[in-house]
Amino acid sequence: MTDTAPLRHGLSHAAFLGRLAGASAPSSAPARLGHGAFLALRLVDLLLPDVAPPRSDAFRYQLTATDQFCRALPQDCTETAHLVGLVHAAADAFQTRDVRLVLPALLAYAHYLEDELRLVEALDVLETTLSVGGGVLRPSDHVATRLRSARVLRKLNEFDAAEQAYDAAGALAAASSDRHSELLSRIGRANAVMGRGNLFEAEGRLRAVLTDAHTLGDRAAEALAHQGLAVVLSTGGQPAEAIPHEWRAFQLYEDKLSCMRVLSDLGIMLLIVGDVEGAERALTEILRRGAAQDVVDNALIELMHCASYRRDRVGFERWRERCEAGKDRMLPNILADFYLKSAIGRARFGQFDRAEVLLTTALGVAETVGLHELVFRIERIKHGLRDCLEACDTPPEAAAEPECQSEAVREVSAALAHLGT
Repeated sequence: MTDTAPLRHGLSHAAFLGRLAGASAPSSAPARLGHGAFLALRLVDLLLPDVAPPRSDAFRYQLTATDQFCRALPQDCTETAHLVGLVHAAADAFQTRDVRLVLPALLAYAHYLEDELRLVEALDVLETTLSVGGGVLRPSDHVATRLRSARVLRKLNEFDAAEQAYDAAGALAAASSDRHSELLSRIGRANAVMGRGNLFEAEGRLRAVLTDAHTLGDRAAEALAHQGLAVVLSTGGQPAEAIPHEWRAFQLYEDKLSCMRVLSDLGIMLLIVGDVEGAERALTEILRRGAAQDVVDNALIELMHCASYRRDRVGFERWRERCEAGKDRMLPNILADFYLKSAIGRARFGQFDRAEVLLTTALGVAETVGLHELVFRIERIKHGLRDCLEACDTPPEAAAEPECQSEAVREVSAALAHLGT
């Protein structure tokens, strides 16, 4: 479940106690995991440089109690493994008087929490990492941790704090002559500017980064800047201009995970401009190559959306059933998107009552986890649902007919056709 508001003041690690307050019962798995995380991080706090080291017997007592609690957590849960590993790493760090031993476990746990959209908790763990290891972190790790903190702040819409964190990371990177991280901090700053709604300034910043990254021969930063620029252009209503940048990012990225995420974005943009065939090529390529589960889930949802766009009811039902089979594992933002696009599909086939129920479900999921932009979009669609009867009577062949496309978009679509050959 997504965190919705910062809880970083007052009691240390109080963000994790929020799970107990929101749980159906103190003995439920979410409540126990939140309690376990709180205990594990309180144990790590004993390693803080400004805290007087506890006596060995006192540390062992807290270690034993925390370890027993964490080992009793659900064994089939990834978070349990992170917490048990964190407790062991804290024990090793205390025994050897080397706090560096606990830092990898903290960073891994923060990464897990961010992936699960538990953003306030992820930020808590990242801040703990900097507090515990700030004096011994290698410059590159220090910069990377601050960049990740900035990214989490941006996802929380705390743009002032995010921009300050990006600036701090950039200054650290410059001091250690880390040009790649300097570029990443500038890209992050541009993304924060975009989050505020200033698309013009964000575009200018990203184009400047593109020039510098290309000059330095930094393919990874150049790819990230192209991808960011594509998002800015698409958000500003220029998807046709965005698509070549997204494709260039795909060509530049060298890791599979990033390539598959770009293909997912590319599929969405191609559908926006009416190239449903190109969109389906990009999305099915994700399924063919394999990707992270959230990317696969998004691809399945978008393929379902493509089928309803073409008024292909059989295809829509086939993809919908595959999505339905995996909805229990979907992240909240993906689940809300699934219900939304299922509703759009039902409306396209004239099933307005079923569409309305699905929109209400999507709205409930989005509101629960604080997806404010999606809430606004769902409400807008919900209010206009009955007005789209005429659009839903559009013949299938007309619905599937592509809009006029630029030469650049046609080139990308043609290149996608050769990916699987």
